[in-house]
Amino acid sequence: MRRHPLLAWVLAGLLIGIGLSLAGARAAAALAFAAAALPVAAHVGLGLLRSLRGGRIGVDAVALAAILGAVAVGEQAAAAVIGLMVAGGEALEAWAEGRATRALTDLLARAPRRAARIEGEAIADIPVGAIRPGDLLLVRPGETIPADGVLEDAAATLDESALTGEPMPVEARHGAALRSGGINAGPAFRLRAAREAEASTFAAILRLTRAAAADRAPLVRLADRWALGFVAATAVLAGGAWWLSGDPVRALAVLVVATPCPLILAAPVALVAGIGRAARRGIVVKGGGALERLARARTVLFDKTGTLTPGRPLLAAIDADPALGRDAALRLAAALAQGSTHPVSAALVAAAALRGLAPPLPSQVEEAPGGGIAGMVEGRAVRLGSEAYLRDAGIDPAAAFALDAGVASAAASVAWLAVDGRAAAAFVMADGLRREAPLAVARLRALGVRRLVLVTGDRPEAAAPIARALRLDAVLAGQSPADKIAAVRAERAAAPTVMVGDGVNDAPALAAADVGIAMGAAGTAAAAEAGDVVLLVDRVDRVAEAIAIAARSRRVALRAILLGMGLSAVAMAAAAAGWLAPLPGALAQEAIDVAAILLALTALRPGAEEAAAAALPPEAGFAERHAEHAGLRDLADALRDAAAAIGPAPDPALPALEARLRAELLPHQRAEERALFPEAARRLGGQDPMGPLVRMHAEIEALAERLSVLLRVAPGLPGGWGAAAPELRRTLFGLEALLRLHLSLEEEMLAGLAG
Repeated sequence: MRRHPLLAWVLAGLLIGIGLSLAGARAAAALAFAAAALPVAAHVGLGLLRSLRGGRIGVDAVALAAILGAVAVGEQAAAAVIGLMVAGGEALEAWAEGRATRALTDLLARAPRRAARIEGEAIADIPVGAIRPGDLLLVRPGETIPADGVLEDAAATLDESALTGEPMPVEARHGAALRSGGINAGPAFRLRAAREAEASTFAAILRLTRAAAADRAPLVRLADRWALGFVAATAVLAGGAWWLSGDPVRALAVLVVATPCPLILAAPVALVAGIGRAARRGIVVKGGGALERLARARTVLFDKTGTLTPGRPLLAAIDADPALGRDAALRLAAALAQGSTHPVSAALVAAAALRGLAPPLPSQVEEAPGGGIAGMVEGRAVRLGSEAYLRDAGIDPAAAFALDAGVASAAASVAWLAVDGRAAAAFVMADGLRREAPLAVARLRALGVRRLVLVTGDRPEAAAPIARALRLDAVLAGQSPADKIAAVRAERAAAPTVMVGDGVNDAPALAAADVGIAMGAAGTAAAAEAGDVVLLVDRVDRVAEAIAIAARSRRVALRAILLGMGLSAVAMAAAAAGWLAPLPGALAQEAIDVAAILLALTALRPGAEEAAAAALPPEAGFAERHAEHAGLRDLADALRDAAAAIGPAPDPALPALEARLRAELLPHQRAEERALFPEAARRLGGQDPMGPLVRMHAEIEALAERLSVLLRVAPGLPGGWGAAAPELRRTLFGLEALLRLHLSLEEEMLAGLAG
């Protein structure tokens, strides 16, 4: 009671008054009841004056009239009960909001205030504000990481459950980038600070959380918007009951049961409960307004790189001039790529390291942003980049490599290598989908989102395969930040619109949307600051979860308001008819308040719309088909080796390889189309979700048939085997690249349905 002195005062006065009444001291009891009620009237009156100074009348005017009216007509006991109802309602609201915001409160409570800095052989205890980039910090067991940094020890075990909602500890290895806010769940480790504490991830999250706690939602303002009409209707009903009956007590009874606590309390409690539930799932919502707008979303726009795709391309396949060879081509490309920070360059360097290649250092490196990079490697002029970048230098890659159309369509991008002015290799890159992206799209469709659009600054050739795989409604490629803003505004004109992104170039579009959702776990600070919602978990399916939580919270809020005000309306009619006296009416209204708030708190529980898609049944054959993928990757390796071995003389291994395609790959594809793909399509929903994979099957079958034909006709060609060798090599490379891309895409699309 020390936290709610007004409630304690009213309760004490009410108990004293009841005791005096039982003792027969009715006059003293009336004084005790009045003394209990009048401070509440003063408290409500001050709040009403503040509302009037703000240019609005509050619904508390009804409660004030009820208390003063009860005292005036000698119903001091009823006045005390009304006072208990008002003070108890405020205390109940505080308890409910505390229950609903527990996740946000826990997040704020975990903010570190001190840190241990290693200074030579000593350890200094410093405030977190004194942390500077480059400081070596010691994070002891159970402590919160105070700043973003790099792990200096061999390993660390982290508990990030409060940040991400994921209950399992996370294992980090030497050199890993660690985010502030995680808890050390293992032995002490050393951390090299990458930035100041105020600029770190957790500090940004805390700022967002405080903003979320301070915001007010449109539904919360319903009480203000409806106040004048509600007060007027109550006054008419109470006045009419008095005029018709001639009894002022009947008017008082109407005022007592008209106290609109459900309207005042239910909406904010439900929405704050939704914010708290979202926070436990690693979704920071900047206030009830953002949550209420999110619940009405009907269009969602996605950035591509880092949002629908991991943003870390991988090398899927290499086609190289036989005179140079694949390993030599990769070594030269990786040497030049060391001078660039582009994700494709990083992927080439990583692929070379994985194969044990040691790329030399380049010289005279020049990079054209978004195009490519050129320089000297071991005395040779090397260029690496897009097809357009090589064409600008007078080099036509298509003249040396006729890349299969199916491969070009399925690849995220193709990086071309030129050596000494001639095209020498093609590197097929796979960015792929996030594993959870297909299910995220399916859930958004199920939640009532009618339009899904990909908005990216990337090339149309890179964006189209992603949109096809996810069956999105539209693709806007090559978009500048200004173009993205225009796209968001065009969509907003038709329906409430959400924009999802992670980069600096997405920040303006996030701010322009009805709701901007920032991929904050791995995204930029600019995107997190511009967004209305920040995902602390690097999973795009949390977008659908955020919308589901918002929709449920808004629905629960409206349901609680309708329940509370409906019951109040019934009680008001009964009081006007003389069937409900002031004291029983006050008790009934208290019960209505409790019921409305308890209903509002059900927003803390997940609803049916938040359920994940059902796992694939055993008869779909997912386990069997997935187990066959290891053998198919071995087949892809065999295709690669066969392409590299193509020469002027017939290769006796090729007929056996063609037989493997018919015995292993084609039956695998037919089994998928017969059982696995139809079951997956039913769970993913949308328009033909497995269509891209089926089309890739057709491309692979066409290439396999081409290989069979070439093997049959090669001996009879005018130039013999040598004439067929280039086409055979291209066909084998196309089969290898398309098979690898297909396996990767299929595993990503079906990962969430594996059970």
